[in-house]
Amino acid sequence: MSRPISDPLAAFGPFVLGFDHAWEWAERAARAQDGFPPFNVEAIADGYRITLALAGFEREALSLTIQGRELVVAGERDVDEAPRAFLHRGIAMRRFRRAFLLGPGLEVVGARFALGLLAIDLRQTPPEPPKRIDIDRSP
Repeated sequence: MSRPISDPLAAFGPFVLGFDHAWEWAERAARAQDGFPPFNVEAIADGYRITLALAGFEREALSLTIQGRELVVAGERDVDEAPRAFLHRGIAMRRFRRAFLLGPGLEVVGARFALGLLAIDLRQTPPEPPKRIDIDRSP
């Protein structure tokens, strides 16, 4: 199957196999993010920590799921429909879905929610050692 000209992996020819989905992930990530909720990604001793600012959300309204290599953080929030006259409205009162694409060997080892911050810890597992593959002697 030939790749479209716009595919940046096409320059590598037949030496890059099984990465067709990587370009799709990058495009999806670029389209899907609107900046809410704000988050930090930091390096910690044995991996990474993603911290999301979720003021006004309760723990029960949040969900973390992993499907394949995609970590999805979602939040549901009941919006108070009572009429109010805001002079300035800077606090988002909406549901959200934020996705993070995890690299090979990266796994979620824990999450905690306190003081309006959701912290998700990720750890890099060691790579598998090289695996020898026997070649059959059949004619």
